[in-house]
Amino acid sequence: MANLGFLGLGLMGYPMARNLVRAGHQVALWSHNSGKALQLASQQGGIFCRTPSEVASHADCMFLCVGDTAMSREVILGPDGIIHGAAPGAVVADASTISPSESRKIGEALQDKEVEFLDAPCTGSTPGAEKGTLTFMVGGPEAVFRRIRPFLEIMGNRLYYCGGPGMGLQAKLSQNLVLASILMAFNEGMVLAAKGGVNPNLMLDILDNSAAKSGLISYKAPFVFRRDFQANFSVKWMDKDIGLMLDAGKELGVPLLLTGLTRQLFQTAIAAGLGDEDICSTIKVLEELTGVTVKS
Repeated sequence: MANLGFLGLGLMGYPMARNLVRAGHQVALWSHNSGKALQLASQQGGIFCRTPSEVASHADCMFLCVGDTAMSREVILGPDGIIHGAAPGAVVADASTISPSESRKIGEALQDKEVEFLDAPCTGSTPGAEKGTLTFMVGGPEAVFRRIRPFLEIMGNRLYYCGGPGMGLQAKLSQNLVLASILMAFNEGMVLAAKGGVNPNLMLDILDNSAAKSGLISYKAPFVFRRDFQANFSVKWMDKDIGLMLDAGKELGVPLLLTGLTRQLFQTAIAAGLGDEDICSTIKVLEELTGVTVKS
């Protein structure tokens, strides 16, 4: 049994932390919504903590999964942050999707306290977190990655070591860039087909048996057809990631033309009140403009 910590118990973090507890480890728990930490602690046997610093005082290895860069910095380096309770040699693995350059700065601050740091963003949405089948992309010292690998394997079944600090995040943002662009193409293609009179189920079958086949499309299309937009990965969080992609492109001198257009679609969806719905709800923007509904 290891002494672990988990901070941030949202759609992804709650099942991730629960899987660690169920694996038999002692897990100290904190969330901005203290009710979630209390619930998980009482139902599964974890340790409820009032601050991130308190989590660090209980744990040799800590994971966090929070919404954005500012939240991550606050949880790790803020007045009640992990840095104030972590012992030298402890490990912090940040599964949040945040700015690669800011993540490196967080790691440097922890290193000054002799605390190890990995960026370990994950993909697989809520179903992957529930099942323990997430994919992790990890950046930081390889020896530290090997040290905590057994804990990552409780939460995910694909682990990619991507290189030094920030490289896991660079890979994650690149992956999400492709995903968001495919989703935009799906929205446009399905609305065009529906407007022209093609049955959506027939169109999906054609896509699934052509060079345009996509795992994302095959998975998300049935949700669209039955008008189920409950969030597994919300519009507002993908919009945040797209902003990070554009920032990274500016820093690295890489023009991201399609990504800029995709950002506008997501911004429009948020303006239309879809921010808390699943990313596949972005199709409703084009449906509204064209007067069609893509459904079975």
